[in-house]
Amino acid sequence: MADNQLYDILGVNRNASETEIKKNYRKLAKEFHPDKNPEAGDKFKEISYAYEILSDTKKRQLYDRVGIKGLQEGHHDDGGFAPHDLFSQLYGNSGPFAGFGGFGGRRRPQRGEDTVHPLKVSLNDLYNGKTCKLQLSKNVICVTCNGTGSKSGQPAGKCTSCNGCGMKLTYRAIGPGMVQQVQSPCSDCRASGVVFKDKDKCGKCKGKKVTIQTKVLDVHVDKGMKNNQKILFRGEGDQQPDVPEPGDVVIVLQQTPHEIFERRENDLHMKHTIPLTEALCGFSFLLDHLDARQLHIRQSGGDVIVPNATKVVKGEGMPMYKNPFEKGNLFITFSVAFPKNYFVPEPTLKVLEGLLPPKPAFVMPEGEHVEEVDLVDYDPNERTSGNSNFKGGAAYESDDEDPQETNLQCVHQ
Repeated sequence: MADNQLYDILGVNRNASETEIKKNYRKLAKEFHPDKNPEAGDKFKEISYAYEILSDTKKRQLYDRVGIKGLQEGHHDDGGFAPHDLFSQLYGNSGPFAGFGGFGGRRRPQRGEDTVHPLKVSLNDLYNGKTCKLQLSKNVICVTCNGTGSKSGQPAGKCTSCNGCGMKLTYRAIGPGMVQQVQSPCSDCRASGVVFKDKDKCGKCKGKKVTIQTKVLDVHVDKGMKNNQKILFRGEGDQQPDVPEPGDVVIVLQQTPHEIFERRENDLHMKHTIPLTEALCGFSFLLDHLDARQLHIRQSGGDVIVPNATKVVKGEGMPMYKNPFEKGNLFITFSVAFPKNYFVPEPTLKVLEGLLPPKPAFVMPEGEHVEEVDLVDYDPNERTSGNSNFKGGAAYESDDEDPQETNLQCVHQ
């Protein structure tokens, strides 16, 4: 049997034209508008919903095909239109079509929301492991009233201002036959949808159905855990009335920067500066590791370290999560500090030159125009390009001091 309920709401037959539907909608919207008839709020929402469906060709075809029951079961058209969402926006958790299997009602949550807490940890904590205590405050069902919110234990009455949905809809005319609806929390019930008589409110929770409980959690940070890794405490989140299962507490690790080491997956990276002497002749130094051990890092003479060279110490990186006896590697990138200018007298420099590999031989070319220039330290604050005061351009200056003789010409023979 065909479902004609939306047609009946607008007072038209199933074969009504778009013009007839629009005409009847305007007539009914004017008659039952909340500004003129405050008691007809639900009726006006019925009219708005029926017109929303029947005024659109695709939505109307879908309704004609599946009816109210089909819309309730979540049928939608190829364009992604979901009539259940539209109805929920209009009616919240209740409405005139609730008798049709609860169409328009929202599924009650079976589990509470999770509570997320960031926890700052150092790289040392992630290397060695750590247990810390975290004090949290959470909502628990009031044991005095068993979550009813009342002294008598009787359930609260439905808020008449919002019809128990916790939200109020107000309407504003934006054009002929067109209204805009604005949704806001109900102030009478504080968006709970229920109200108590003052004398019947639970003295413990003041009608809120929950009380605040402080709990201390032991957070175990295992060796090898990483930045942004989560630690889960199941069922330790807020408890909510009429929600069977509380949410979880989720601890998110946030690693603070380390002054020496940088972590990349299971490897550690660091930078170390050595003087030129050590780069050429070998070096030895102690490195304080994250577990308070000291590593003796050494390099024999003859194995030259060039600037930005990277060496690896295997097995001295981060311990692997859930397998702490396996570790990544430690990478050390070296910078070489060169001595200052004229650090030894010239005779000693000649001796040093004799110890180093010979310089490539240089032969001055003959028959070529070669100009000798000087190297100077670069100063980024000094202008060089296009600056007439720059001394390097003196070789190309004209001996003619006449400022008017500025054009250069080729001489043709």
